[in-house]
Amino acid sequence: MDISEDTPVVMCFSGHDPTGGAGIHADIETIGSLGAYATSVITTLTIQDTQDVQGYIPIDEATIAEQARAVLEDMPVAAFKIGMVGSAEAVEAIHAVLQDYPDVPVILDPVLRSGNGTELADRETQEAIKELLIPLTTILTPNSLEAKALASEADSLAACAHELIDLGAEYVLITGSHENTESVINTLYSENGEVDSYEWDRLPHSYHGSGCILSAAIAALIANGVEVAEAVSDAQEFVWEALDSASRLGMGQHLPNRFFWVETEESEDE
Repeated sequence: MDISEDTPVVMCFSGHDPTGGAGIHADIETIGSLGAYATSVITTLTIQDTQDVQGYIPIDEATIAEQARAVLEDMPVAAFKIGMVGSAEAVEAIHAVLQDYPDVPVILDPVLRSGNGTELADRETQEAIKELLIPLTTILTPNSLEAKALASEADSLAACAHELIDLGAEYVLITGSHENTESVINTLYSENGEVDSYEWDRLPHSYHGSGCILSAAIAALIANGVEVAEAVSDAQEFVWEALDSASRLGMGQHLPNRFFWVETEESEDE
């Protein structure tokens, strides 16, 4: 990507994944691919490979806040993207920062478990996300399992979305890769009900970091001034292409190719 004074900046509150498949690596590569500039506030250091997460070390809340404010005092931020937070204290620190920038859109990916089910947010952290971050969120992007966990009283995914909107989220995009359906169905909701539904061919493998890529892509597009519905649609297309060109570099999940578009451009130039 070309960087100029007009390039919008996205601040990412994310964990560090040493495989590069998820977390801040996914954010930076995705956001750069979509014409924005990613800054990073590391919330958690994870110990993981492509098979699963073995452990994680939350960054203390003061360091999280100091990372964010150092950048915010220096650079104009057009969107906030939040991924794995690591602790309830981290949520409190992020909340304090966001409150000072109420006009900046917030895209929240509520990372609660790894792809293989390892818990990444305890009950206290989940409650803090619900109480402090969701009320400040422009677009919430849970998968169906995360939506059910955050809206445990709801009896359907639509009811989950409405419960999360009642908590304060402006839009909720629930992704359906964990549902037992032939194709993957993702649905966008607002306070007026279902905005749109998107159906994608189900790809054959298990993929690392797809949720991170989706929320980062939405954040990049929103930062570039794209309207919500279009940003959500275009971001899903980017994710599908990245997954479709993924490779199994380790012994576990496939790693998405966030630079698939480079190969596409090269083939078109030939």
